[in-house]
Amino acid sequence: MKHKLQDTFGGLKTFLILWSTQSLSQLGSAMTGFALTLWLYEKTGSALQTALLSVCSYTPYVLAGMFAGALSDRWDKKRILLFSDTFAACCSAAVLLMLKTDSLRPAYLYALNAANGLMNTLQQPAGEVAMTLITPKGQYQRASGLKSFSASLTAILHPVLASALYALAGMDGVICADLLSFAAAFCALAFWVRIPAAEDRGADAPKESLMEGVRAGLSYLWHNRLILWLILFLAGVNLIASAFDAALPPYVLSRENGGKAALGLVTSCAGAATLAGSLLVTLLPPPKDRVRVIFLTLLLSLGTENFILAFAKTPVWWCIAQLAGWFVIPMMNANLDVILRSAIVAGMQGRVYACRNTLQFFTIPVGTLAGGLMIDKVCGPLMAKASPDGLLARLFGSGRGAGTALMMFLLGIAGVCVCLAFGRILRKYKTREI
Repeated sequence: MKHKLQDTFGGLKTFLILWSTQSLSQLGSAMTGFALTLWLYEKTGSALQTALLSVCSYTPYVLAGMFAGALSDRWDKKRILLFSDTFAACCSAAVLLMLKTDSLRPAYLYALNAANGLMNTLQQPAGEVAMTLITPKGQYQRASGLKSFSASLTAILHPVLASALYALAGMDGVICADLLSFAAAFCALAFWVRIPAAEDRGADAPKESLMEGVRAGLSYLWHNRLILWLILFLAGVNLIASAFDAALPPYVLSRENGGKAALGLVTSCAGAATLAGSLLVTLLPPPKDRVRVIFLTLLLSLGTENFILAFAKTPVWWCIAQLAGWFVIPMMNANLDVILRSAIVAGMQGRVYACRNTLQFFTIPVGTLAGGLMIDKVCGPLMAKASPDGLLARLFGSGRGAGTALMMFLLGIAGVCVCLAFGRILRKYKTREI
């Protein structure tokens, strides 16, 4: 048994220390974010003001991502991670202090979230490069599976733990738990993790200006078309997925058998499916063609979940749809992660990852807005005017949830079209050597 574990996790000691402690810190941060959402909604009663927390966190990530990547390639990765973690802890401590003095206001939360988002923009590419530098190449897929596993576990646990702590000890208890998780991650990184310097940086890399670093990242993508097309493919998928995220809550809440309990159950199924898929990825052997795996898993995900939800009318089938759609996502993430880490030299990864973040994720706010507008202005009114005996009513039902069911159907068609269109482009690329 001992030898089997050594074969499975050989060379991952440093990675496991950094991964486990950083995951614990991310759980603490997610709990604080969830509790702040509860606090703000209780104070304001406004869904818009609550949603602005996410907007303030996400906007710097898209706008400043390319510049942050250029900086992360020039600076020491360990120092970036330590500074970013410390800054996040100071923000949490500032919230706790304002709570104690009864001076916390929504505007302060927005400013802190924006500042935290800016630090995350710098931390994310540095963290990705650090993981590459401390992980043996043969263990990239297993490391990616473990990262998906921890992210899934965080997604499942943080609402439960935050709600329980919030009920028992209020915001004070949640923030204290966050600060304890930060302390554990900081000590582990500072004293037990050594991150080697990136190779292949080139002698002139430190002299590179910020704009030259951004151009270098974009140029690298332009001359490595496989990576560029994969990023654009994922941008198209994110457009569909973000519209889906906007449609799912009103879909479940407005259906005849739906409600808050059903929404919680359906959401938990997505986390459970991702968790199971992450465990499977850590055990699977490397595939011969990673690009094909990415294409097929996304086609399966987008081509099943949306269509099942469009026609299903019971929570059991909604859960089955979530399980089918999310189980294969860790497999897609792992293979994409291996391609990126193997194809991009470590000295360029910060710049390229940052450009990837901007290009791949800018469609998320667009899709979220488009999804809401489509439901309110197109699908909902169309189904409201549809004849009760007509084809649309027979397919998607009637009442408040019919418009979101139609939206799910349209998203299914759009998702399949995106996969097939990019599949034709990616078909000529083979990655058996990666």
